Amino acid sequence: MPLRPTTTHPKSNKSNTTPVTSTNTPLSNSHLQSQHLAPPVPSIAQSSINISNISSLTPSTPLKIIIIGAGVAGLSAAIGLSLTGHNVTIFEAVSTIKEVGAGIQIAPNASRILERFGVLEDVVRDGISLEKNSLRRWEDDGEIGWVGLMPGVGKKYNAPLLVIHRADLQRILLNRAQSVGVKIHTSSPISTISSDFSPSIRLSSGEWIHADLIIAADGIKSFVRQEIARKNGVKDETVSTGDAAYRVVIDEERMRGDPKIRELLRGKTGVRWMGPGGHIMAYPLRSHKLYNMVLIHPIRPHQIDTESWTSPGTKAEMLKTYFGWNSTVKQLLSYVPDDGEIMEWTLNSHAPLKSWHEGRFVLIGDACHPMLPYVAQGAANAIEDAGVLTVALSLIQSADKIEDALKVYETIRKERGEAIQASARDTQRILHLKDGKEQEERDRRIRESTIAARGGEKKGNPDLWADLRWQEFMWGVDVMKDVVERWSELTTGPSSSSPSPSIRIQAT
Repeated sequence: MPLRPTTTHPKSNKSNTTPVTSTNTPLSNSHLQSQHLAPPVPSIAQSSINISNISSLTPSTPLKIIIIGAGVAGLSAAIGLSLTGHNVTIFEAVSTIKEVGAGIQIAPNASRILERFGVLEDVVRDGISLEKNSLRRWEDDGEIGWVGLMPGVGKKYNAPLLVIHRADLQRILLNRAQSVGVKIHTSSPISTISSDFSPSIRLSSGEWIHADLIIAADGIKSFVRQEIARKNGVKDETVSTGDAAYRVVIDEERMRGDPKIRELLRGKTGVRWMGPGGHIMAYPLRSHKLYNMVLIHPIRPHQIDTESWTSPGTKAEMLKTYFGWNSTVKQLLSYVPDDGEIMEWTLNSHAPLKSWHEGRFVLIGDACHPMLPYVAQGAANAIEDAGVLTVALSLIQSADKIEDALKVYETIRKERGEAIQASARDTQRILHLKDGKEQEERDRRIRESTIAARGGEKKGNPDLWADLRWQEFMWGVDVMKDVVERWSELTTGPSSSSPSPSIRIQAT
């Protein structure tokens, strides 16, 4: 039985606005080649904008911008917009800004933006560059195939791929935001937004705050998202994927005396174990002192109507879930402290919105494209949102043209983000196949893809995160360059009166 991904693929990396649907057809070599999934070639125009030095993108009119939420999306946007001369204030509901959880991947499409924002050096220092990812069987730990990562990926995309603890990334972004003058107010939940979507919010204290633009980075349960959906006559509902996940981080001290497990910790190889109904992703963190595991499994009945990123789990329940898996997995889980923190969260999705902006409000990050973890692009796409808004809001000539910038943002980001969302959903099914003919076909194609890659060829991998051509689409697109290349095209015409600056991209 052939594998049938149903991802909708954009026609090319450079233009992210016209879909080509591959419903009911496998991802073949010829299909992916026809999509031109390769890094875009910059166009050359008369004058110069250097996005490798974004502080040179001085806006004609500095804007007063409010950001709701101080997660990865909100802090990244605050950094970029502050560096380009805007007055940025963040309102965060919690009293202390900290990130729970475990590891996170920073792919090249994000790391090139973080370099422009002045934080990549810190991320590299605190992160780990994996050399490969091993794709393995759930039951016997046999390797099906592998995909090469660093340094090859870094050379190919001129930007590294890293894994880092979420708390470290959050700390780095927070410190950078504060150093560039972003004002951050904690314990400041938002109770109301203006009914006409003019840029005003009311805090729970009753105080109204006004700005030129409101950026909602308030996560998967976004209050602003719900209001925008309601404005468009849509009820914003959560849909369960049928999966839940544990996040565990194991300290090296607990692995002493176990050479096989310590080899996993000290090495630079990530491991993805694939099994019926679930999979596990694992890799080292924090200078190889911690071992990170994300264990995705079928949801339990009591979790069906819940949506939480940080629900407490139990070791006993986790061991029961993975009782039949291989000895390496079970040995790793035995090192989880009996009384330690085991975080579990349900994996949920939302139907795509008609629009990511309304009036002077715009959504970014999980507020508009909540990503399932199967292709590891949640944080990266939030950072892409920040990069696009940073450039677009620096190219408008006055505050009257903010809506033009938001339209450009949505054109560059919406279909691309939703295509990557769809690829994650497709990958979920592929990774979780029950043992049988379809699983055997998947494994055969993974083996063939691995052999082809060794010889410099590209052969389709059903695990889209490991597929070389889908990697080119996810990692090879430079969305900040896309804004400048397409600015004239997207801001001229009957619906826009914005002047069209003549621009040239300087390679980073």
